[in-house]
Amino acid sequence: MNPTRRAFFELHIAVFLYGFTAILGDLISLSATVLVWWRVLITSISLLFLIRFGQTLKGIPRKLLWEYIGIGILIGLHWITFFAAIKYANASIALVCYATCSFFTSILEPLMTKKKFRWYELGLGMLVIPGMALIVQSLEVDMIIGVWIGLFSTVLIAIFSILNKIRINDLDTPSLTFIEMSSAWVFISLLLPFYFYWNPDINFMPTANDWVYLLILALACTTLALVLNLRALKHISAFASSLTYNLEPVYGIILAIFILKENKELTPTFYLGVLIILASVFIYPFLQKNNADKEVLK
Repeated sequence: MNPTRRAFFELHIAVFLYGFTAILGDLISLSATVLVWWRVLITSISLLFLIRFGQTLKGIPRKLLWEYIGIGILIGLHWITFFAAIKYANASIALVCYATCSFFTSILEPLMTKKKFRWYELGLGMLVIPGMALIVQSLEVDMIIGVWIGLFSTVLIAIFSILNKIRINDLDTPSLTFIEMSSAWVFISLLLPFYFYWNPDINFMPTANDWVYLLILALACTTLALVLNLRALKHISAFASSLTYNLEPVYGIILAIFILKENKELTPTFYLGVLIILASVFIYPFLQKNNADKEVLK
C-alpha cells in the first residue's frame, strides 16, 4: 500500500478509536474517577514497552519534568470530567461539548502564547454559541449539568493541547505520554481516599464486562491509537491530519446512535445544534490553510 494512503488509513483508525472512547465510558459501570484511575494505570503499564524508562527520566531537566507532571494532571482531570459528563448526560452530549475545543483554543491560545487573535477563529467560535443554545434548549433539565461539566472538560483539554504543543518537541511522544499518564495516575491515587470517604458506596473493582471495556479503552483507544497517530503524522500534512481529527465527534455520535440508541433520548433540535457546531469545526482547517497560504505569499 502507498505510504500516504496507509497513513490516512491508520489515522482514521486512530480517530475512530478516539471516538469510541465515549461509548466505552457509557458502557463501563464504574464512576468517572475510578474509571480514569484504571485507564491511566493500564495505559502507563502498556507504554513501558514503548520507551526506555530509565534513560527517559534521567535525561529530563527537573523543571521540565514538573511541567510534564502538571500537564499529566490536567489530562487526568479532563478525562474525569469528560466521563462525568457522559454519566450525567450521555455520550453524544459529551462529544458535542468536546467538538467546541477549537472555540476555546481560539480564545486561550493567543492569551497563553502571545499570538495574535485570528478573525476567522473567533468568527467560527461564535457559531458554537447558537449551536450549544439549541442543544441545551432540547435537553431535559437533569441533563444540562452534563453539558456544563462537558464544556469545563473541553476547556481543560484545550489548555492541555496548547501546553503539549509548546512542549511536544522537547521529548519523544511515547515518553512524554508515559510521564503524563503515570502522573495522572499518581494524582488520582492521592485523591481516591478522599473520594471514597465522601462516596463510600462507590465500587472500585471492575466487573467482568468492565475489565473487557477497560482493556479496550486503555490498550486500543489510548495506546494503539497513539502509535497509529504518530506513524501517520510522518506521511501526511498538518492540514490533512487536523481535518481528520474533526471526525472524532462524528464517529462517536454515530456509534452512540447505533450502539447506545441515544437517538431515542434526543430531539431534532439537538442534532441541528450539532450540525452548526460541526460545520464550524470542519470549516476551520480550510480557513486556517487559506490564511497560512496568504501569509506565505506576503
